[in-house]
Amino acid sequence: MIGSDMATHGVSPAAELIGITRNPVPGGAICGTFASRDGLQIRYARWDTTAERRIGTVCLFHGRTEFIEKYFETIGDLRRRGFAVATMDWRGQGGSSRMLKNRSKGHAENFAQFDDDVRRFMSSIVLPDCPPPYYCLAHSMGGHLVLRLAQTKVCWWDRIVLTAPMIDFAQTEKRKGLIGLGAEVLTLLGFGDSFIPGGKAQLWERAPFDGNPLTSDRLRYERAQDVLRASPGLGIGAPTIGWVQAACASVATLASTAFMESIRVPTLIVAASNDQIVSNTAMERFASHVKNCRLIVVSGARHEILMERDQLRDQFWAAFDAYVPGSTLLPRRLEQPEIAL
Repeated sequence: MIGSDMATHGVSPAAELIGITRNPVPGGAICGTFASRDGLQIRYARWDTTAERRIGTVCLFHGRTEFIEKYFETIGDLRRRGFAVATMDWRGQGGSSRMLKNRSKGHAENFAQFDDDVRRFMSSIVLPDCPPPYYCLAHSMGGHLVLRLAQTKVCWWDRIVLTAPMIDFAQTEKRKGLIGLGAEVLTLLGFGDSFIPGGKAQLWERAPFDGNPLTSDRLRYERAQDVLRASPGLGIGAPTIGWVQAACASVATLASTAFMESIRVPTLIVAASNDQIVSNTAMERFASHVKNCRLIVVSGARHEILMERDQLRDQFWAAFDAYVPGSTLLPRRLEQPEIAL
């Protein structure tokens, strides 16, 4: 384990950060678990900045199937800009507790459970131990979940940056009502814990690089595969019918005009022009209804913008630096050596 908050939060073998030669654990990590309202152990990790100046904390939330280790490079990018970083694994994936006996199933009963996990993460991990002001960087499903909290009376983040947020699924706009209804009926009939039709336990990160919808960068794609080979327990397979039902219900909530107009936090959405996972049309509609929301598109990028080729990632970081106060790439200071487990 690379550090732990043993006095305040629970520590378990699942809290370990897994480092490999191509993806070492960033030095100075503090990691552990905290308990969700329903007793699950949620893995978290946090880091101080590696720059001479401190300009706040970025709360980093990733997408469905992902895990903290996949974002070590991004964590380093943020720390060199002067930010502390705090992140967590969503319930049911990564190093957090699974919700079903079959660990390969990506399951959710409702998205309100994720809301409560974020509230506990902020109140028990971020606010006590991480320097303000607080910003948010979230990807895909993480972006969706952050938006659910951005309209609440108490929002912790001064600015929000989203990459390819799951505001709606790609190519399902005309069928989402039918998909949601079907998932709801099957859940009521007791099939909520079952894989979606055609869904498998196989981890998508083990699929061949050629033809993948996530990134055009082979090295970064294969790096994620290497992490899963070193620690297969971090991964999950296809979602369950229950997850689809919960996701469709939440997508409908975000689509309401009243919801969109209730968001007041300045928000930047960075979309990928070649996204096959989430809907860019839905992002455009969302941005047009939300005050203080900007939308930019990275031409040529696939869904995982932060895992893309350098020239595409550089476009994202240019937008991030222009949007988040004080953000700029700074010289690296002397720090603890990175440790590969």
